[in-house]
Amino acid sequence: MSEVVNEILRNIREARRILAPIIHRTPLDHSLTFSRMTGGDIYLKLENLQKTGAFKVRGAYYALWKKRQQGKFDICVAASSGNHAQGVAFAASQLGIKSIIVMPEYTSIAKVQATRSYGAEVVLYGRTYDDAYEKAVQLAEEINAVFIHPFDDKHVIAGQGTIGT
Repeated sequence: MSEVVNEILRNIREARRILAPIIHRTPLDHSLTFSRMTGGDIYLKLENLQKTGAFKVRGAYYALWKKRQQGKFDICVAASSGNHAQGVAFAASQLGIKSIIVMPEYTSIAKVQATRSYGAEVVLYGRTYDDAYEKAVQLAEEINAVFIHPFDDKHVIAGQGTIGT
């Protein structure tokens, strides 16, 4: 295997160990409907039963934990209109880190309230996710905070990679 693949696998194994006491081990459920449609056995991973209601908490927690291991910081910033926001807010609260989540102005009240319920400061900005993303990156730079990207981060990816374990 290549060194890149080995690093990915090491990160996923470490993420699994770090996440084990924090998140739920979610079940698989056999889907008769999809199994009949495909002619195979199809199982659904019930990440809707995960803390925060989505798999995004896996990547958010591991990325924040890993960044904390690499250096001390007090604030993290993210951009999201939903599940990543809640994952970062939950993870930050568990790790004693202040979180600021920039969400588009159109974000549903339920998503905003859920994010706040995990202790995040929510900033509503812009009409689109791209607007919120640009503002979040700018804000992170201005206040010297760590930015947690929703998918373009090797530790977020490794955390999400634990979904099959």
